[in-house]
Amino acid sequence: MAGSLARRGFLGAAAALAGSALAGPLAPAASAAGTGTTADRPTTLATPPGFQPEGITVSRGGVAYTGSLIDGSLYRVDLVTGTGRIVTQGTGPMSVGLKLDPYGRLLVAGGDSGQVRVVHAGSGRVLATHQAVTGTAFVNDVVVACGGAWFTDSFNDVLYHLPLGTAGVPGAAVRALSLGGEWTPTPPGGAYWGSNGIERTPDGRALLVVNDNVSALFRVDPRTGAATRTVLEGEGSVGYGDGLAVRGRTLYVVRNWAYAVDVFTLSDDGTRGRFVRRITDARFDEPTTAAVWGGRLYVVNAAFDADWSDPATASSIVSVPLG
Repeated sequence: MAGSLARRGFLGAAAALAGSALAGPLAPAASAAGTGTTADRPTTLATPPGFQPEGITVSRGGVAYTGSLIDGSLYRVDLVTGTGRIVTQGTGPMSVGLKLDPYGRLLVAGGDSGQVRVVHAGSGRVLATHQAVTGTAFVNDVVVACGGAWFTDSFNDVLYHLPLGTAGVPGAAVRALSLGGEWTPTPPGGAYWGSNGIERTPDGRALLVVNDNVSALFRVDPRTGAATRTVLEGEGSVGYGDGLAVRGRTLYVVRNWAYAVDVFTLSDDGTRGRFVRRITDARFDEPTTAAVWGGRLYVVNAAFDADWSDPATASSIVSVPLG
């Protein structure tokens, strides 16, 4: 689809800029563009110059992490104060989707490197690197659910499963799970995007995966890979669907080139959904992923069409009300 082809432009830009130095260890001060659930909470948080963000994960205490598509750096920001810093200075593979696990580790999708990384969230030290796949691939997003971490591959019809291990020992090798059932195959060669955002069903028994190639949402059995298309009612869409966030039975679908987040109420098993509303905001700039915290939705702007060859180019994380 046209949107998928257009989005591939950032891959070339990221490769050309890999290894570029950031301006410094600290990000610019956050700007308070409105109010959150508390009067002093910033609702626009700038990410560092030269750092193109994509994924997001937030701790219970309100510390958010995002990764750079350009060089894989990882940035940590306090959502209450807006204070942030680089915790891992990247020198190579990009960082796309990322999630915190129960042991305080970041699980990072490595994009076209085919890698997944395990990173200590406090120190930023890389604890393990797994080569999930070689050749044409794009390891895109991740969710911690159903017995481990699950990663999507936008160019191949598989999910990658990483056991979490224990607090001191990251999980063993990654295994691939082929997607089948009603899953619509992705044309080979990397010209189209298939699986992208991933989440868990409200009952926690299965996975939800966006198939960008056909603008559809699927429920995936984590044991077999069998996919069932989720029936969505109403005028909402998962077209241009990038990141997913589930809170209770509410699903938030971040639609990058639609500059919107579509909200659905799901059945417990994730086989049906009903459109509730569409969230738009003038600050959305090719939004990719989102996380819920403190009564607000925090949305990452990847700004795919910005000039990332300019080291001064920067983007942001913005928050919007849930209701």
